[in-house]
Amino acid sequence: MSTIIDTLENLAGQTAFAQLTVGNYVMVAVACGFLYLAIKKGYEPLLLVPISFGMLLVNIYPPIMQDGGLLNYFFKLDEWAILPSLIFLGVGAMTDFGPLIANPKSFLLGAAAQFGIYAAYIGAMLLGFSDKAAAAIAIIGGADGPTSIFLAGKLGQTAIMGPIAVAAYSYMSLVPIIQPPIMKLLTTEKERKIKMEQLRPVSKLERILFPVIVTIVVCMILPTTAPLVGMLMLGNLFKESGVVRQLTETASNALMYIVVILLGTSVGASTSAEAFLNWDTIKIVILGLAAFCFGTAAGVIFGKIMCKATKGKVNPLIGSAGVSAVPMAARVSQKVGAEADPTNFLLMHAMGPNVAGVIGTAVAAGTFMAIFGVK
Repeated sequence: MSTIIDTLENLAGQTAFAQLTVGNYVMVAVACGFLYLAIKKGYEPLLLVPISFGMLLVNIYPPIMQDGGLLNYFFKLDEWAILPSLIFLGVGAMTDFGPLIANPKSFLLGAAAQFGIYAAYIGAMLLGFSDKAAAAIAIIGGADGPTSIFLAGKLGQTAIMGPIAVAAYSYMSLVPIIQPPIMKLLTTEKERKIKMEQLRPVSKLERILFPVIVTIVVCMILPTTAPLVGMLMLGNLFKESGVVRQLTETASNALMYIVVILLGTSVGASTSAEAFLNWDTIKIVILGLAAFCFGTAAGVIFGKIMCKATKGKVNPLIGSAGVSAVPMAARVSQKVGAEADPTNFLLMHAMGPNVAGVIGTAVAAGTFMAIFGVK
């Protein structure tokens, strides 16, 4: 009889119920909330489902993220900047750079939206973070998860990589909720109804030369951006060259989805209760939100300036797409514009600043790395 009792006690002691803390239960609830948003509300499920499930796993079974644990091996690929770079390869293979080529002024809108990054950097410094930690946190303002992970790893900020990555990907997923109120606040109905002229056709030669020229120019100035900008442009060259259809399909489909699974679950698994439920995490989440809002506002305000300069030919709404959330931010610009005028079609115009924002965030990360002498 005692043997049976001992066996039952051992089994009970091995269950998660006996080992989890209150913090773990809180994080399990947060994970379930994210799953609800992803599945029921449809908020970027490709990102939120693996992230939230990784969060669920690590808070039920913490050893899965410790040395020798399955998700720890996935996380190493984040630290080594492998998965973020492969994400950029897939994004390049999926994205049409034509709107940016057709309207180079879009680069200005993409650059304006990066002001949120530098505002967050100053804010993080004021809140007591070290200079490198502040830089890693600031990149959240670009709404670019892979770049946030890449820079945090390069600057040796793995201790806060989880909160940074979760904040960045959460804000990417919540773009349809966060951006519209800011866009409507800063624009008039008349401005939102502005219809833009159709973009000029872009030749095949331009499409092929663009990724090559951008790689040469950007990587010559900031060589540290090569893993991100280089992979982004390589993926786009696959797409536009027309001679490597199999590579394009692999990069934009099979490889992309495999990397999203690995990156998403490992990012979610970095949010154990011990690592996530503290004041630093709260400050990171708040700073990230403030930076993202500031970047959105800066893009819209610069869009208003361009609207004035062009005598009403630029709809300020496309400036909000200057953050790096491709293509969600461009879709939001289209949606808000269509709410003002159902016949207004801004999606392709917004894709220009959107792509420029991806490049701009990578350049911002390279700038921080250059400042701190990181190669």
